[in-house]
Amino acid sequence: MPAPIRTHDGSHTLLHPQLLEHYHSIHGAIAESMHVFIEYGVMEVSAIPIHILEIGMGTALNALLTRIEADKNCRQTYYTTLEPFPISNQTASTLNYASQLNVSHHDFMILHHSSWETMHTFSPFFHFIKIKSTIQQYNADSKFNLIYFDAFSPDKMPEMWTEDVFEKILQMLHPGGIMVTYCAKGSVRRLLMRVGFEVIKKPGPPGKREMTLAIKKNSN
Repeated sequence: MPAPIRTHDGSHTLLHPQLLEHYHSIHGAIAESMHVFIEYGVMEVSAIPIHILEIGMGTALNALLTRIEADKNCRQTYYTTLEPFPISNQTASTLNYASQLNVSHHDFMILHHSSWETMHTFSPFFHFIKIKSTIQQYNADSKFNLIYFDAFSPDKMPEMWTEDVFEKILQMLHPGGIMVTYCAKGSVRRLLMRVGFEVIKKPGPPGKREMTLAIKKNSN
């Protein structure tokens, strides 16, 4: 079982045992997720309700932060997350996100304990479904306003950062919808532009100079 690793803001991350890459930044797991997915994701989208797709559930930190944001702002949020290789509930139970965020441990662990392929309503404003699938295998039956692209890095998981994947993501978004990712590599940005995204550089989270926000143009 991977042991939790304390990052610079006090919150935990994990080291993937095969890829030898951390699930979250060692400069601050919560700080990174808040910056990339909440501040430059959720807060950039005005749609109500907001429909979010997460590619890479991982530790479920992004889902927990999104629920907190939905409940705080009384904003109807429908959250779909893909994860072909989930961490164990035992591993998840060692993570300190609930105490760091001052929420109940139950509200965090229910994300891991909940049944797959089923929509759950965990609060009046947060509706959650997790699907054991890769993005390549997944067929969405509706479109999204926002996509969290939180795959492992292009060096560790190049099959996730391809033109085919980004074309599929583009088609999953409503016009004007956005995709956000911590990755700022020039090759990734060029791929996103090639498939039709408008790509905007944003300031990065702690430890990174930049991140990427990609917008589906209304003409696409």
